[in-house]
Amino acid sequence: MTSGRKKAILGDKVRRLRRQRGVTQTALAGELGISPSYLNLIEHNQRPVTVPLLIKLAQALEVDLAGFADHDEAQLLTDLREVFGDSLFRGRDIGLSELRELVAAAPEAGRAVLDLYGAYSRVCDDRAALFERLDGGDGPSGTAAASRLASEEITDFVQSRANHFPELEEAAERLWREARLEYGDVHAGLVRHLDESLGVRVRIARFAESAGAVRRYEEREREIMLSEVLPQSSRNFQLANQIALLQYRATIDGCLEGTRFANPDTPALARVALANYFAGAVLMPYEAFLGAARDLRCDIDILEHRFGVSFEQACHRLTTLQRPGARGVPLHFVRVDIAGNISKRFSASGIQISRQGGACPRWNVYDAFMSPGLIRTQVSRTPDGATYFCIARTVQKQGGGYWQRQSYLAIGLGCRIEDAKAFVYADSVDLENPDAAVSIGVNCRICERLDCRQRAFPPIHHRINVDENVRGYSAYVTPAASHPPPDGASRRRRDDDAGRRP
Repeated sequence: MTSGRKKAILGDKVRRLRRQRGVTQTALAGELGISPSYLNLIEHNQRPVTVPLLIKLAQALEVDLAGFADHDEAQLLTDLREVFGDSLFRGRDIGLSELRELVAAAPEAGRAVLDLYGAYSRVCDDRAALFERLDGGDGPSGTAAASRLASEEITDFVQSRANHFPELEEAAERLWREARLEYGDVHAGLVRHLDESLGVRVRIARFAESAGAVRRYEEREREIMLSEVLPQSSRNFQLANQIALLQYRATIDGCLEGTRFANPDTPALARVALANYFAGAVLMPYEAFLGAARDLRCDIDILEHRFGVSFEQACHRLTTLQRPGARGVPLHFVRVDIAGNISKRFSASGIQISRQGGACPRWNVYDAFMSPGLIRTQVSRTPDGATYFCIARTVQKQGGGYWQRQSYLAIGLGCRIEDAKAFVYADSVDLENPDAAVSIGVNCRICERLDCRQRAFPPIHHRINVDENVRGYSAYVTPAASHPPPDGASRRRRDDDAGRRP
């Protein structure tokens, strides 16, 4: 059944990619050396795609072979399962098989359902906020819901581009040449370029003067103010970020061209995200960073020192190495706070990350808070049987003095188990032992594991089985008796046997 489902997804993907590029069946069939009728059968999942034909398809449609993987469909399926777990759909028997059919046959319709549910959630949040304000409460206004939606749109946008933007990579390489940047002294080169090429000077401001801003650009004075509390890696990042907004804004807008966002705030937030991407590409040039990552087997501590960046910056850069012909390991990345909120997520490894609420508490990204600053490793197995190698470490948000409360985040990074040898951290882990894998899910609401000690909510696709006289590891599932209660005959046999014992 699994292979059949993959064929169905592949047929729809071929048709979708062909239509996105405005190519007719006849024209594509001619490039592939097959008949239009045979291509039609492929697109309707009536014929399998052989490996040689798959390679030709990738070349004709100008996509990498990874573009035919079902990671996007798997994430869409996870998102839809979360949506249909809402009490709004209580009483409707929408099973997993039906959702799989929807994702396979009409993924855009599935995404439309997500958009509609997002709009519905925003209206509910706005209404709740309005009622709270009318009651005299100090709750947040409806703009909070809009902000969350904007952040979700950015996540979806980045995921759709596989977190790789060739236009920004080329712009970063061009800046290295024009600004004559040098390893070990990037800061001086960025300051010089801002002064000589853009007529902007850089000033380090005292903490009291910065008024809570770590970077502020004053267009009238042509001045960039950086707070003194920023470490050097963050100062370099902020300068490169401002250069992106000043010199390469047209390139950033080009990356967004043709993308439609539902939230009016999303385009501005998207420009910030793309400027951050550019800054990372400047501090960690593609070829040099990819070569170092391979040579060092992703030893992030050494990568930090070699390129003068932070742990989070290095981890995020590893996820962007998706240049055709020079790819890094397909990775997933997640950033969470101590309350379990996910503030950044991306997956190229195939692991599914929750859209609604927090992730699975058995994931080592949450264990990282118990040992701040230390890298924790984990072999994780998801309900679909896939296995991943994951690392996690906390990072401390910089900035502020003695009276500023210090905040910590946890960064999770991982790959498929077959790619684990690319990480030096895997050397001390028994990757071949199936019993070493920790069973994790996406989140409690859609996880199929009923015997989990850390289950916080009942599963949406199972009836709650509760016996008030029996308590298991979870309050939502009553464990089955290890032995059935004896009937009269069996009880007598048990008593007789007991009487014959010495």
